[in-house]
Amino acid sequence: MYLTAYSAGSAKKIDSIIDLINKTELNAVVIDIKDYSGKILYNSQVQLAKDLKLVENRIGNVRKLIEKLHQRNIYVIARQTVFQDPVLAEKKSEWAIHRKGGGIWRDYKGLSWVDPTRKEVWVYNMQIAKEAIGLGFDEINFDYVRFPSDGNMSQVVYTNGNKKRYEIMGEFYKFVGESLSDLPAYISLDLFGLTMEATSTNDMQIGQRIANAVDHVDYISPMMYPSHYPSGHLGLKNPAAHPAQVIENGMKKGAHFFIGKRAKVRPWLQAFNIGAVYGAENIRAQINAVEKYDNAGWLLWNASNRYTSAGLLKD
Repeated sequence: MYLTAYSAGSAKKIDSIIDLINKTELNAVVIDIKDYSGKILYNSQVQLAKDLKLVENRIGNVRKLIEKLHQRNIYVIARQTVFQDPVLAEKKSEWAIHRKGGGIWRDYKGLSWVDPTRKEVWVYNMQIAKEAIGLGFDEINFDYVRFPSDGNMSQVVYTNGNKKRYEIMGEFYKFVGESLSDLPAYISLDLFGLTMEATSTNDMQIGQRIANAVDHVDYISPMMYPSHYPSGHLGLKNPAAHPAQVIENGMKKGAHFFIGKRAKVRPWLQAFNIGAVYGAENIRAQINAVEKYDNAGWLLWNASNRYTSAGLLKD
């Protein structure tokens, strides 16, 4: 289950999550340590974060929290956003994506991004990941490992020279794998759900291709929320109302990417009500579609962290 740093920092919330895990097949939590804001959400000692005042400790004593979860045999994943990082982009504007005519480019939500071609950004994120592993996290889950997609893209200025976006992201995935190879933690990447159905040469104009990542990390987590597929996908007016069909199609089409590779597939599944009500039936339909494939795990996403046992097997 995905948890915000606020949820992770609440003893009452954590106790309720532990109780749900004890009663069901769930065995892991994903906790924000750096979210869409770019703020670092634990007491980080990374020098750049301290110098730029990017730390906002919402979790509290993270070591103690991890120990509490580990004592109950719960696997603990740190979620870290990478290139959508508004606070870093604003405070280190030379690292930001810029717009034609000068100034920082912003997406439709008004958020600025750091430039994925800047190696300084890569190094900074690895410093955070290494620190998190040192605190006891079992895995680092990297999100927003892509170029932006929502905004006036005609105004974007990149410094990637003649390189394609997928080449840059492929180099980043390799850098991640090499940087963390000697440390006792697994590595995962969150990718768009449609990457499972894309051809091996299609980077969806954001640099994401599963083929570029599967040799460098342990898990690929495509965000396969049925509500996020467009109307008309698979001939369905409302894909959210057909979770089994949507997930089965994606898993089937993407399975070939993982044959003989280091990475296993472990998609994010929908546990929120958009497009349809996601109670027991729709949640279980997604899980069953994933578990038809050997060694395929899954993660549940609810941005508000409202989870129940609906659709889950008893432990």
